[in-house]
Amino acid sequence: MKSSLGIFIVLVLAAGSWAGDYKSALPGYHYEFPRDHFDHPDYQTEWWYYTGNLKSSDGHRFGFELTFFRQGVTRENSSSTWQVHDLYMAHLALSDLTGKRFYHTERINRAGPGLAGVDEATRMIWNGNWQVELGNEQHVLRAVNQSFNLQLALKPAKPPVIHGRDGVSQKAEGHGHASHYISFTRLQTSGSIELNGKSYRVEGASWMDHEFFSNAMGSTESGWDWLSLQFDDSTELMLYRLRHQDGSVDPYSSGTFVDASGKSSFLSSQEFTMVPGAEMWASSQTKAKYPTRWQVIVPSLQLRVDVSTPLESQELASEIGPSYWEGSIEISGERAGKPLHGLGYLEMTGYDAKRPLSSNR
Repeated sequence: MKSSLGIFIVLVLAAGSWAGDYKSALPGYHYEFPRDHFDHPDYQTEWWYYTGNLKSSDGHRFGFELTFFRQGVTRENSSSTWQVHDLYMAHLALSDLTGKRFYHTERINRAGPGLAGVDEATRMIWNGNWQVELGNEQHVLRAVNQSFNLQLALKPAKPPVIHGRDGVSQKAEGHGHASHYISFTRLQTSGSIELNGKSYRVEGASWMDHEFFSNAMGSTESGWDWLSLQFDDSTELMLYRLRHQDGSVDPYSSGTFVDASGKSSFLSSQEFTMVPGAEMWASSQTKAKYPTRWQVIVPSLQLRVDVSTPLESQELASEIGPSYWEGSIEISGERAGKPLHGLGYLEMTGYDAKRPLSSNR
């Protein structure tokens, strides 16, 4: 496991040297669904990111993450089953918010004879026995682990959102420093979680991000802070804040607001503030310090909210590669003078100084 993961990390960190074999994410991309929900082997890096907040009938609260990554290795053609064109990595995490415990694991595979992959014909994305069936009416997630397993049905309440401008979500100045970025911002979710031998029937809301690109980040960027906010008035907000190595915020940071009908609006970095609080959580494993409270202000929406987490220990720590914090959050504030609440997810990367993030994810 460690050896395989190490190979993946080396390939990701070296990506910049051979990204030229792949397409760049450029303005004018024409999206076509359902085709664009699946893989894009012409681009080097791709992921499908599911996160959500769920609750059982007895009030037990959970957060979850199931992520599938595809990393291009070579564009050379070969008839061999074992030719490694892509590596497939996956992360699985469960936040037991009521029990105050965090569980996570990861795995890596090559496609080989069906070990991992993406298949539009069967609408499957999988890595071993972790899989999503991405149908027209719902997404079905299944994942089995020693400590817990998930089986969830996710039904889109809104159509997919395309982030950014002119088909790209720009991440830095320059040609190709961008991604093609799609989200399902509200997926009504139901199913079951089994944790340490106990089964819970759960319901709630999930979020799905799908991005594909070849060389998104700029050379001076060290990490990012990303928020998905699902408000109780059926609106959503996505924001990301890209950080430079000197601590400044990249002007290509941006976001998207989605109204109750599903209409989306682009937000430039000048149209919002996303400020970390003074309170920090220090990881005992990586020694990284993460800001676990944030304030978000969007003047055009008359929105001001505070973001906090019910469980500070939600770091996906790796002994080999970069670690990051990804976890469930709570939202409280106001819009246009009226109270506003909600739930969401926060991701923070680049805080592990011992294993900094590559500038080419």
